[in-house]
Amino acid sequence: MGEADVTGKRSSTVAGLALICATAVLSAPGAAHASPAKPTPGKTKSLEDVRKEIEKLYHDAGVATDAYNAAEEKSEKQSKQIVKLARSITKGQQKLDKLKSRAGAAARAQYRSGGVSSEARLMLSDDPQQFLEGAGRMREGQKATKGMLTELERTQEDLRIYAKDATAQWKKLEANRKSKAESKKKIKKKIADVEAMEAKLEKKELERLRKLEEEAQLKKQSAWVSSGVLEDIKGKATGPGKKAVEFATAQLGKPYVWGAEGPSSYDCSGLTSKAWAAAGQGIPRTSQEQWKQLPRIDIKNMRPGDLIIYHADASHVGMYVGDGAIVHAPRPGRDVTVAGAGSMKILGVVRPDK
Repeated sequence: MGEADVTGKRSSTVAGLALICATAVLSAPGAAHASPAKPTPGKTKSLEDVRKEIEKLYHDAGVATDAYNAAEEKSEKQSKQIVKLARSITKGQQKLDKLKSRAGAAARAQYRSGGVSSEARLMLSDDPQQFLEGAGRMREGQKATKGMLTELERTQEDLRIYAKDATAQWKKLEANRKSKAESKKKIKKKIADVEAMEAKLEKKELERLRKLEEEAQLKKQSAWVSSGVLEDIKGKATGPGKKAVEFATAQLGKPYVWGAEGPSSYDCSGLTSKAWAAAGQGIPRTSQEQWKQLPRIDIKNMRPGDLIIYHADASHVGMYVGDGAIVHAPRPGRDVTVAGAGSMKILGVVRPDK
């Protein structure tokens, strides 16, 4: 498929989504989504209850994934800092060895002269010219010795600080490793719980469950569109914004994998951070840090390339691509896809490029 075909396909996907949303708004109440599923005989929960429970489990897995990614990012920074400190310690130790060697050479020279100090030998001199020249050299020697001792002390202090900092970084690294391991454990537990729930369902029920998921998203998107919010959103993408959108949409169809940053799979913030990196703009790795650190803007001022942060705990993120749609990596078991920007609870919007 050629580039023009791919671009046309993406454009039609976004336009089609906008049309679906508009149709849903114009539909009579209840027409866009089926009535809640009734409990299956012998089961205590309806499929709608199961859908809500699965949605919560995946949300919790998303929170744990953000914690995992944050710990991973911190570990990488701390590892780099430890390497830097190790190099500083090596250089400092080499410098210290040279200074000690110079001090040792001076001590040996004095020993060979019979232990008589240069000051004493100078005072015993009968030659006035020799006395004056010797006095000058002595002052220079004393200054050099003092400077060497000062540098020796400073180098020893630097090594002490480097060693202390390295120890502190190692402790933080170990704490982050434990945090990452705990988050990984939580993620696997949540996903295993979902898989266990789905394993109890029949094929028809699984198909119906997916439809219920889509209908719930469409209902939220319809309510968001019907509020008239799209009438105020007229922002145009910047050059970097276009590049970020192009990168993100090029990943359509690739699977969600928690902790993944491409190129074959992504999690939600892995997709957005890599997309903006491709546009030449580094941004925080996690959705929570993207929310904390990037400039916030009103939804009405939103433009393609901006990031929409979802849920009260900022545990999900998608990239706005225009026409009321986002590109995002939804959750385990789903692929990078186009969805309605209002299909989830919006916390706010942030802008990577000013």
